[in-house]
Amino acid sequence: MTEPNADRVRDRVEDLFWERHSNPWSAGTRFLGTPALIYAIYRRDRRLLAATLVFLAVNPVLFPRPVRTDNRLSRYVLAEREWLNHGNETMSLDYPNVLNVLNIPMTLYAVGSALRRDPVGSVLGTLGVMGLKLWWVEAIVRRTGVTGEAPSEEITTES
Repeated sequence: MTEPNADRVRDRVEDLFWERHSNPWSAGTRFLGTPALIYAIYRRDRRLLAATLVFLAVNPVLFPRPVRTDNRLSRYVLAEREWLNHGNETMSLDYPNVLNVLNIPMTLYAVGSALRRDPVGSVLGTLGVMGLKLWWVEAIVRRTGVTGEAPSEEITTES
């Protein structure tokens, strides 16, 4: 069992993560990390690969809390938080999570194509990864009903 103070700290850190990640610049640039990652592998560019991995790691907290969240990219992040807060998983054979399961072989195809320096496979694999991710987030936006209309109530929790 965790201590109440540890729970509060964890909750505050989690709130900070989601608040900042709901910035559309965070969601949008993170989404563009997939093509950058595949391109770095394709080009065998270790510095670009390292920079992309570091960027993807810090991206969710890199941008400030947005003033508004009534946009598509913020809704994607807020819907994902809502989805997880309701005890839903992200990987299963049920819809929409099966889209994330399908993304595993698609990602392996994209990475494998980049390693083989197959430009068509790299592009198709990358588009497949991005398409499946967009399909999943669109599905959870519809399922959760997140609108992004009220950012202060929607993404913060008062302790």
